[in-house]
Amino acid sequence: MVNSSAHRDERLRRPATGGSVLLGGTKVSYVPDGVLLGRPGAWLPDTTERTWAEHPEYLDASGYLVASVGGLLVEHGDRALLIDAGLGPYAMPGDPASPNGPVRGGALLDSLAALGRAPEHIEAVALTHLHPDHTGWAAHVAPGAARPAFTRATYLVAAPEWARYGSPTPDDAAEEPAATLAPQVRTVADGEEVFPGVRARFAPGHTTGHTEYVITGGGRRLIAFGDSLHAPIQVDHPEWTCVWDDDPAAAAGHRRRLVAELAEPGTLGFGVHFADVVFGRVRRGGPGPAWRPLDPGE
Repeated sequence: MVNSSAHRDERLRRPATGGSVLLGGTKVSYVPDGVLLGRPGAWLPDTTERTWAEHPEYLDASGYLVASVGGLLVEHGDRALLIDAGLGPYAMPGDPASPNGPVRGGALLDSLAALGRAPEHIEAVALTHLHPDHTGWAAHVAPGAARPAFTRATYLVAAPEWARYGSPTPDDAAEEPAATLAPQVRTVADGEEVFPGVRARFAPGHTTGHTEYVITGGGRRLIAFGDSLHAPIQVDHPEWTCVWDDDPAAAAGHRRRLVAELAEPGTLGFGVHFADVVFGRVRRGGPGPAWRPLDPGE
């Protein structure tokens, strides 16, 4: 008999390899691209050494927080939308001066193919924000290719996000990817339906125009919350900010509201960075963590 607690803890320490959820006539599937390892005290600076001594289940054998990197494929009939585009064909060793440990991307196109989709099948790529671990395959050219993969897709970006990062200063690291994205970008408004059953919802804090996507169908809704939350442990402590949040106070305020919303009946969440527990629901109170991963078939 499998120890469910031990199995969950194992999943918290490894990157996600896939998984799908049905929302009526809409299917959503995680599309793996790679992994981003974080130094826990640097990623979540409100934590202490005691925090991690009491919660070793969130750390891998090298002491890192494990963050999956990838996207969310949304399929409705013959149509397909991708939310976020992973990191792209990129790898970097850990840097002691950075909050990050080793970083690796590159699997997203193969992961899409395993789901029966080629890049030309994607009508739009909806970006939660313009950080490089979300724009990856939309902004970068794969080795041996002439253009980024999604040549037929429209790139959907929140208007305030594009206003801030689409015209960066000369020393801004986002400049080159933004220039690559620009010909295919269409800005979207708060509350706009961008695909059948999918609405953009602005959630600033992590970045100026950070955007969540709310997917409804079959009497349920799933909130793809991007980087509003970076790690499952934050569901229990929404006051803990992430080092990458532009506006820590705004980000923490939104996390509190988001966690409360995720606890409502019929509401599921998708955390793109949530190790191997990317799909789940919130159950506050009682034993165990508040983030409860979905079981297969839920």
